[in-house]
Amino acid sequence: MLRTVELEVRHLRALCAIADTGSVRKAALQLGMTQPSLTTQLRRIEGAIGGVLFTRGQTGSRPTPLGHSVLSRARPIVAEMTALVMAARDAACGMGGLCLRLGSVGGPTVAAWLRRVHRRLPGRDTTIHIEVSSAALIQLLATNQLDVALVQEPAGFPLHLPPGLERRVVVDCEPRFVALAAGHPVAALGCVALPELADDSWIVDPTADHDCAALRRALSTAGLNPRLLQVRDTATAADLVASGEAVRLCQPTAEPTDGTVVRPLLGDPLTARLSLVSRTGALSITEIDALYEDVAYAYEELARGSAAYRAWRERRGEIRPPGAYGAPHVPSPVPPADHTSPAPPAPPPPHTVLRAPAVRLSPTGATQEHRHLSA
Repeated sequence: MLRTVELEVRHLRALCAIADTGSVRKAALQLGMTQPSLTTQLRRIEGAIGGVLFTRGQTGSRPTPLGHSVLSRARPIVAEMTALVMAARDAACGMGGLCLRLGSVGGPTVAAWLRRVHRRLPGRDTTIHIEVSSAALIQLLATNQLDVALVQEPAGFPLHLPPGLERRVVVDCEPRFVALAAGHPVAALGCVALPELADDSWIVDPTADHDCAALRRALSTAGLNPRLLQVRDTATAADLVASGEAVRLCQPTAEPTDGTVVRPLLGDPLTARLSLVSRTGALSITEIDALYEDVAYAYEELARGSAAYRAWRERRGEIRPPGAYGAPHVPSPVPPADHTSPAPPAPPPPHTVLRAPAVRLSPTGATQEHRHLSA
C-alpha cells in the first residue's frame, strides 16, 4: 500500500505537467524524473486527494472531472509560487528585476552568445539556464522563470508554444551532422549516407525531447534498425565515438573531439529549427532585437569557423566562398506595407544579420507572422 503524502507545490507542478503534456512519460522528462517515479508520485497524490485525477489510455493521460477541479485550483497556486520565487531572485540580483534570465539548449552557440551579451551589457546581471529539453525551457518561460531562451525543434516534431510566448527563427533548417571515429571506414568521405552506417550503434540522449524519435524515423526511412545506446553524459558519449563503439548526431557547428571527425549526412535526412523564444512583455522590443542579433551573429561566426559546415553551406550557395566573407550576401528585409518606393539597399557590412520580427502564435499554435534568417 502506498504511503499517502501531504500535498506540496511540487506535487501540483507534477499534476500541471501531466495535464499540459498529456503524458506521464513526457511530464517525467519535463520534470527531470523517471516515469516510474512520477507514476508512483501520482498514485500517492490521488491517494491523498481521494480520487482518480487522470484517465490513462492509448491517447495519453486526460484529466477526470475531479482532475479538472484540482487543476483549476492548482494552477494559480503554482503561478503565485513561481512569481514569488522569481521576485526573490530578482531582488537577490540587487537590481530590482533587472536580472536578465537566459535559457538555452546545450551546444557551441551558448558560449559565443553569452560573450556577445556580456560585451554589450557589461554591467548587467545575467543568468543562464542550460537544458537538454527545449520543452522544459518553454515551460520555464511560460512560468516566468526565464525571459528568453534558445530552443531547437527537430523537423516533424514542432514545439507547442503556450499563449504569451513569441518565437523568432534564427535558423529555419539546420542540418544534423554525424560524429564518428577518425578511424571509421567512411571517415575519409566528405559526406556520409545513412546506409554506410548500417552496422554502427547510435548514441541518443533520452532526455532530448524528440531527437530520438526523429533519428528512428530517419533510420527507418533508410531501411535501418541499428542498436541505440542511451547515454546522457556528453564526455562518455564522446569517448564511445572516439573508440569506434558508436556514432552520434551532432550540430554542424560542433568541433570534433579528439579521435573523431564530423561529417554531413547525404541528403540531410535530419534537420532542426533554432528559435529564440521570449515572454511577451518580459523585455522591450529593442532588447529582444539586440538578443536576437547577439545569437544570430554568434551562430554565423561558428558556422564560418566550422570547415565541414562552411563547405556544406557553400555547396548550397548560402554563403560566399572563402575570400569573399568581407561582403556576405544577406537577404534584404521586407519593406513596410506603406513603403511604396524603396531605395536600392546599400551593400551590407561584414557579418550583417537580418533582424527577424517576432512570430506570435495563437492558442492553437497557428503562426501569424513568419520571417527568418536562413542558415
